[in-house]
Amino acid sequence: MSPSKQQRQRQLARARYERQQARRHHHNRRRRRRQVIAIVTVGAILAAIGLGWAAHLMSGPTAKTVATPTPSTSTPPALVAGPAAAVVPGCKDTTISLDANPPTFAQPAQVLKPGTAAKATLTTNCGAIAFTLDTASAPKASNAFAFLSGKGYYDDTPCHRLTTAGLFILQCGDPTGTGTGAVGYALPDENLPKGGKANYPAGTVAMAEGASGKAGAQFFIVYKDTALPANYTIFGQVTQGLDVVKKVAAAGTGTGADGAPKQAVVISSATVATS
Repeated sequence: MSPSKQQRQRQLARARYERQQARRHHHNRRRRRRQVIAIVTVGAILAAIGLGWAAHLMSGPTAKTVATPTPSTSTPPALVAGPAAAVVPGCKDTTISLDANPPTFAQPAQVLKPGTAAKATLTTNCGAIAFTLDTASAPKASNAFAFLSGKGYYDDTPCHRLTTAGLFILQCGDPTGTGTGAVGYALPDENLPKGGKANYPAGTVAMAEGASGKAGAQFFIVYKDTALPANYTIFGQVTQGLDVVKKVAAAGTGTGADGAPKQAVVISSATVATS
């Protein structure tokens, strides 16, 4: 083969190679462009889905918030905490209802004259608890309890606190179920005991301190002899149902020696009768 013919063949081969490389390069560019387009498209779709889901979450139901208790003269609908199954024989399943904004009152009007024989009855899902009111030694506390009972203040409220070591009490009388509810007035100290090993004996009913640090509506029932600072007005003595409190106490709190009773106790009604 002549040199000129060999040179011509090399030139043709070179041209063919360059065309192949050009076609390969063009193909690769198109493939990369399709990949980029696909990635961008998928990203846009995912972003749209994400925005749609976010919009769904933002427009969907939100958690119910509980308002801070404020003075009020009317009772709004109760906030239902939920059903509570009985864990103690003799108690019934119940629903714990909490009122985030219970009514408040000025100093209670006089409904019990000092020295009047009066008996209070708490109807609960675990049985009745009755106690006499000491209207002679604690006239203001007894009157306040009778006044609030007549207003339905204690109806459908939980006993929110149980203590089982050192002191032995079941505390009730706060519609919020938190122990921080305030009724709007403060009672003076009355009928305070002396100090001692059992200055609050079993069966004692005494005023507890609310959010104001003063007695108002909350009260506690002592189910076993207890020593306390002599700061809590004694205004009643249990005559029926101390066994109810004891069996609730025996079930404990489930969270230690001081907390909500494991056996939920709900007062369905509180009444005061005179004789």
